[in-house]
Amino acid sequence: MAEKNSLLEVYKQTKGQLVGHGPRNIQILQDAFLNVDSGLESDMYGTGKVIENFQAKMAQYLGKEDAVFFPSGTMAQQIALRVWCDDRELQSVAYHPLSHLEIHEEDGLKKLHHIKTILLADKNRVIELDDVKSLQEDIACLLLELPQREIGGQLPTFETLKAISEYCRERGIKLHLDGARLYEILPYYKKTAIEVCELFDSVYVSFYKGIGGIAGAILAGEHSFVKNSKIWKRRYGGDLISLYPYIISANYYFDDRVNKMERYYEDAKELASYYNKCYGITTVPDIPMSNMFHVYLNFPKEKVEKVLINIYEATNIGLTGRINELDEQSCYFEVSIGDQYSTINKTEIDTVFSLLNKQLKEII
Repeated sequence: MAEKNSLLEVYKQTKGQLVGHGPRNIQILQDAFLNVDSGLESDMYGTGKVIENFQAKMAQYLGKEDAVFFPSGTMAQQIALRVWCDDRELQSVAYHPLSHLEIHEEDGLKKLHHIKTILLADKNRVIELDDVKSLQEDIACLLLELPQREIGGQLPTFETLKAISEYCRERGIKLHLDGARLYEILPYYKKTAIEVCELFDSVYVSFYKGIGGIAGAILAGEHSFVKNSKIWKRRYGGDLISLYPYIISANYYFDDRVNKMERYYEDAKELASYYNKCYGITTVPDIPMSNMFHVYLNFPKEKVEKVLINIYEATNIGLTGRINELDEQSCYFEVSIGDQYSTINKTEIDTVFSLLNKQLKEII
């Protein structure tokens, strides 16, 4: 059986998983709409109480003058950078080499807006103040992703953020926050969303990652910035006739989970400690800085998959459904903690990692 089914298939069949909030199925939408008044009026092309009230709520949470709801973060961030470039009459921005805009968006920023991108810092670490100071060209905007997902959710110190913010403001450089996982970093910094966001001129947050909604994003900033963003949203086709299924689910899961981030953070640190006690495994970071981290294994991907499938079938507990190959002798996967982890008995977790450690030692 183990040889016939893929890792993902066996993972989905387990009774419990240590990551995420659970299956992404129709139940997510049903739960969000369970107590919604059936007579609630829909939003229409970006207007109406459903969307306007939520935008106002998020602007207040982020400490910004205004906010606009987008169907996707990709759309929101490309538009944010375009607005800042137009504002400065300078078509150049900077961000990390592993930014979502650089590696996951098919060069949308460059192809659609003809904006030049400058990559800052080594790809294996976060952007520091010296990287910003070393810029040889003028830029309209600097984008910082917090946490830096592709390197395990690493973060700069809060003092570094403050220094970068001050440096940019002194030089008229707009600072944009890729805060897809903003909520998840607040326990590490021991700051409120407002305290983090006041360092930035514009902020993007997601509602399907740590929050676990269907889809959608908020882009927030000053009134003039949001006004221009709404124009570009219309140009992009982002003003669907109605966005309420996304908005209602975003609002529901925001209220349900935004105050659970401290628990997810502590759970992530605990889970990372389990992995780091196993033979041939290290996590990046060693101690997580948010609810996410990466697990690196010094074994071939195919052999790790066989080990995990065996463990899933023996314990009915899943660790991950996907392994990424680094080279012929190593691989890694991402961990993101949500509601699921706390539902698994610690005795069961001990058993899973005891088996994992034992079977990894037996790999030839």
